[in-house]
Amino acid sequence: METKVAIIGGGLAGLCAGKLLHSAGINFLLLEARERLGGRILSVDQNGSPSEDGFDLGPSWFWPEMQPAIGAVVKDLGLDTFPQHGEGDVIFQRMSRETPWRYRPTQQEPWSMRIAGGAGTLVRALGKKFPPERILLGARVERVKLGSTYSTLTYSMTDGAEQGIVAEQVIAAIPPRLLAEISFSPSMDAADIDRWRATPTWMAPHAKFFAVYDRPFWREAGLSGTAQSLAGPLAEIHDATTASGKAALFGFPAVGADARLAMGEAALKRACLDQLARLFGPEALEPQATLLKDWAADPLTATAQDQSGGEHPHPSAEPWVTGVWRERFSLGGSETSPVEPGYMAGAVVAAERAVAEVMQRLDQVHSA
Repeated sequence: METKVAIIGGGLAGLCAGKLLHSAGINFLLLEARERLGGRILSVDQNGSPSEDGFDLGPSWFWPEMQPAIGAVVKDLGLDTFPQHGEGDVIFQRMSRETPWRYRPTQQEPWSMRIAGGAGTLVRALGKKFPPERILLGARVERVKLGSTYSTLTYSMTDGAEQGIVAEQVIAAIPPRLLAEISFSPSMDAADIDRWRATPTWMAPHAKFFAVYDRPFWREAGLSGTAQSLAGPLAEIHDATTASGKAALFGFPAVGADARLAMGEAALKRACLDQLARLFGPEALEPQATLLKDWAADPLTATAQDQSGGEHPHPSAEPWVTGVWRERFSLGGSETSPVEPGYMAGAVVAAERAVAEVMQRLDQVHSA
C-alpha cells in the first residue's frame, strides 16, 4: 500500500492533520492503534460505554479566548459549547480532621468552556471531514525504515498480523514517549530519543473519578461543585454535569499510580465517595454510577516513565527530529506544540505545524 503521507495516531492531533491534508488534496493514511479514534479524548455514558452525550474521561475544557486555534476548530465544525459550571461556593479542606470550609470565589475570567455532548463530539466531527478509508484502526506501528524516496511503516493489527505501507512523509501525532518505543532504521539521533523520553505525557500519570447522580444536589445548597482538598483522596473536584443535564461530580485522585494499583479500584471508588459525602453531604453516597479511568494503566497512553511525576510538558520551538530523518519525519503530537503543549489546543497547533512542514517538503520534491 502506498500513500503520500502516513499519520501515526488518531487522536485530536492526528485527526486535525488528516483534515488539513484532505483539504489540500493530499493523499494520506491515518494509523491508530486503538479500535477507536480520539486517543486521550474519551466521552462515555454512566456505564462506561462511548456516548454521543457523555462524561469526559480525558480532557474536557478549553479556553477560546486564550487558545484561538482550538476555538477556531470548534467554531468551524459548528459545535455547541457551554461554560463550566462555577456558580456558587467553593469548598476547601486542609486536613481530614478539620471541618471543610466554603467561600465565594471572585468572578472567573475567562470561563472554562466545554463541548456539548462531550469532547468526543469534536473527534466524531473531525472524523467525518475525510473519507473513512483514510483511517485504519487497530494498527499499531512497530517499525519505520527510511528509504531513498519512501519510508516503510510496519504495523501490527490486533490479531497479531503484520502489514506495511510506504509513504513519502510521516507525521507522528502521538506522545513523544510512545514514539520512542518504535524501532527506526537507521536509528534516530540519540539526542532526539532522549528528548522524547524526557517529555512528559499529559494525563498519563493521572486518573479521573466520576460520581453520577439523579440531579446536581450540591447546587441546591449553593455550592458550585468545585472543591480542593489536601486530605484526599481527590485533590481537585468539579461539577461534571453535561449540557443535557446529566448530573455528576468528577475529581483527580492525588493518589499515585502505584498506590492506586495497590489500593484497587473498588477501594479507591469507596474512598472517593466517602470524601464527596464529607464535602457535599450524605447524598453523595448514593450515586447512580461511578466511573474511574486510570490513564497510567493504559498502555497506549502511558509508558513506565509515566507511572510517577505529573509535570506538564514545556513548550519548545526547537526541532524534534534531526539528522537523516529531518526531511521525512515530523512530530505533530500535542506535547510537541510550541504553545499549550499537552492540551487540546496544543494538539491543533502541533498538527498545523507538522502539516505545514510536510506540504513544504512535498512541494520542494515535486517542483525539483
